[in-house]
Amino acid sequence: MDERQQRLRNELRSPRALSERAIAFVLMLSGIVSVFTTFGIIAVLFKESFGFFREVSFGQFLFDRQWTPLFDDKHFGIWPLLSGTFLTTVIALVVAIPLGLLAAIYLAEFAAESLRRVLKPVLEILAGVPTVVYGYFALTFVTPLLQKFVPNLSGFNALGPGIVMGVMIIPIIASLSEDAIFAVPSSLREGAYALGAGKLSAIFRVIVPSAFSGIAAAVILAVSRAIGETMIVAIAAGQQPRLTLDPRVPVETMTAYIVQVSLGDTPTGTIEYRTIFAVGMALFLMTLALNLVSHRLRRRILMGGAQ
Repeated sequence: MDERQQRLRNELRSPRALSERAIAFVLMLSGIVSVFTTFGIIAVLFKESFGFFREVSFGQFLFDRQWTPLFDDKHFGIWPLLSGTFLTTVIALVVAIPLGLLAAIYLAEFAAESLRRVLKPVLEILAGVPTVVYGYFALTFVTPLLQKFVPNLSGFNALGPGIVMGVMIIPIIASLSEDAIFAVPSSLREGAYALGAGKLSAIFRVIVPSAFSGIAAAVILAVSRAIGETMIVAIAAGQQPRLTLDPRVPVETMTAYIVQVSLGDTPTGTIEYRTIFAVGMALFLMTLALNLVSHRLRRRILMGGAQ
């Protein structure tokens, strides 16, 4: 017994064991730093937002229909920024969901394995393009092209940035949806074929509904990415907060407003400066809720797959 204990102690003191413990410590430290960084961000948002709401009531923030904190006639209604964010996000999803889902179906069900290994990384390259490049692409190419077909389309608008933002989030939907479709058990496919279903019928009536949780999680993550996008809308959507659902006119999103104030000459500590934290808190709560829903859906599909 003593020899076994001595052997165990020697193994724990070996260079390999020490290196593994060092790696585990570094990983734990990285996790702790990430958690404390998140808490620090939340603390700053709450502190500055509290200062904002001491001067502006929740009623003004939630029910006023104008957003003019930088004007002499100040209004603090968040709805114009929310409408701009909602409008560009919906346009992006109209572009990204069908294209991303069709790409996922092709990669999972039709593409050969060798072709799949090539196409999937190439598709994901879109996610690595800097968003400032997307922004100038929307402003200098997509918008002038759309002006030839869409009457009364302003030089700054929600349509062009929304379309480009949809292209940007296609890899998120395509990649995660492809993983969900690929994870559907083969027995479901074989059962559909045994009942006489064709390839397309099996895909759209059996396989895609079975992968719905994973596809929904991918869409929600894409929504979070679109809501938090900054440079595309800051460059190409304009900086005019207005309560509208017309994609042809200039709008301002929540992230674009934060950029506008952060890069301006707004004095620190003023009510105008604190508006960016109130908007940031609203944006944080929106994306947090979406990410929690996405996480729950992913757990649901993983638990379903484990069963």
